[in-house]
Amino acid sequence: MGLEIGVILPTSTPDPSRPILGDVRESARFAEEIGLDSVWSTDHLIASGPMLDSSVVLATAAAVTERITVGFNVMLLALRPVAWAAKQVNTLQLVSGNRLVLGVGTGNPAHGDIGWRAAGVEFADRGRRTDEALKVLPDLIAGRSAVLADGLEAKLAPGSVVPPIVVAGNGKPAVRRAARYGDGWATIAMSPTEIRTNLAQINKLAADHDRPPLKATVVAPELDADPSRAADQLQAYAAAGTERVILAPSGDWRRDYEYAAKLRS
Repeated sequence: MGLEIGVILPTSTPDPSRPILGDVRESARFAEEIGLDSVWSTDHLIASGPMLDSSVVLATAAAVTERITVGFNVMLLALRPVAWAAKQVNTLQLVSGNRLVLGVGTGNPAHGDIGWRAAGVEFADRGRRTDEALKVLPDLIAGRSAVLADGLEAKLAPGSVVPPIVVAGNGKPAVRRAARYGDGWATIAMSPTEIRTNLAQINKLAADHDRPPLKATVVAPELDADPSRAADQLQAYAAAGTERVILAPSGDWRRDYEYAAKLRS
């Protein structure tokens, strides 16, 4: 099928009344043992429900595994000073053996602005700050000199391999951001037809920046409960330009991961 199957680590929840806070070490090991391609952590300072720190979660997952990809789904880059974010990313690359994928987004408004205010960041500035950060992030991660938005020149040491950067979002600013800075584009629950249409637009813009075509990461695709029928649906996603799906959590991570493994078989 050529489509990667990923799952979300049990460190957050879409439903505040049903916290999903499981054992990161056990779940990451299990995902690798049953042949899944990637494990992912969500990222917020203050969200509508409990949520662990994404960098610590991914470092833990990387420490107890050898092969599986670990990823941010997605890092809210604008919540952090960009040099600090780059330090977190390149450290994760070094300790994981270059197994990181960096998803980047501006956050779900459903979580409100309290986390942004607590970080001293204006919610309304998150798009601009994300764009400014993405301009310099690869150089900072790699240990090259970069000029930050305020004119300060900075260089981190040690540098690392720059991970694939997957830019999330469906709005016009996010589409432009993905085309200009992304190695991939992420969206939530779109159909294969919608993926094909949106990728065509993104890749037209990417060509204008002399950048190669992007593929999609689809978070929480709506799949049939029967693995054989779901596998057919995944074929349609792959044909539309999807390189990876990340399955939504149900509250029982082991059951979710076993279902994901059936899709890989």
